[in-house]
Amino acid sequence: MIEARYLTVDSCLSYVELAGSGPPVLLVHTAGQSGVQWRHTTGALAERGYRVIAPDLPGHGRSEPAPGGAVDDLGVYARWLRNLLDALEVHDPWIVGCSIGGKIALDLAARMADEARGVVAMAAEPMPGEISAAGLRRELEDVAAASRTDRTYLGTLAVVGRDVDPARAELIARMHRREDPEVSTSDLLGWAAHDLTDTLSSITCPARLVIGEDDLWVNSERARRAAEHLPDARCTVLPGIGHYPMEEIVDFPTVLDGWLGELAPTTSRSEVHA
Repeated sequence: MIEARYLTVDSCLSYVELAGSGPPVLLVHTAGQSGVQWRHTTGALAERGYRVIAPDLPGHGRSEPAPGGAVDDLGVYARWLRNLLDALEVHDPWIVGCSIGGKIALDLAARMADEARGVVAMAAEPMPGEISAAGLRRELEDVAAASRTDRTYLGTLAVVGRDVDPARAELIARMHRREDPEVSTSDLLGWAAHDLTDTLSSITCPARLVIGEDDLWVNSERARRAAEHLPDARCTVLPGIGHYPMEEIVDFPTVLDGWLGELAPTTSRSEVHA
């Protein structure tokens, strides 16, 4: 059973899905998307003994826009998530995110310090993203926005892993083309600017950085080096997978359950998941 709830967080009427009981797991979606990305994860993970929290960030999905409009600072999302957890009376969560959600997960883990149970950051690295901020700002102009839907569709197909079934890849791309261009572009501006390098030492909970081998947007070697600078972290590289592991991997809830179970100080710092 998945519960849908609206609540006001930071003056924003916000949507969140809740399921299960047990250790809490917060799921953070990618740029321009919503909690719908976790639709095949929420219920299945709850059945494995977790309390799952899958919100729509402000301006995404069913959540109303942030009071100041589209957000281009990922720190704003991290603070909002902290306040959401407080409003839901959630303590000691696992934090899981992908792409901007992965960066936000690392940011939130640093803010929560010993309060976080552990963090899984997929398709993300602590350093600023390798993307043109000037090009993204140009896309905010109407003249460049007319074909954004098609560019989102084709761009998503380009970063899905080679081992993903074509029909599944097509579904992922069609789901992604629903994005609001202003929101997703602002999210990516946040991705380009957000730098957690100086806060890595604050992430004291166990951490796993997960990178798809076919991800064109994240450099796996940079992610490996970042993991070496975290107090307790390891890096997992996924052969044949691209930028969206939770959508590309067929039985992702089982894989995530395994990652969470393995997040312990004695686990080796670098490994490859076949």
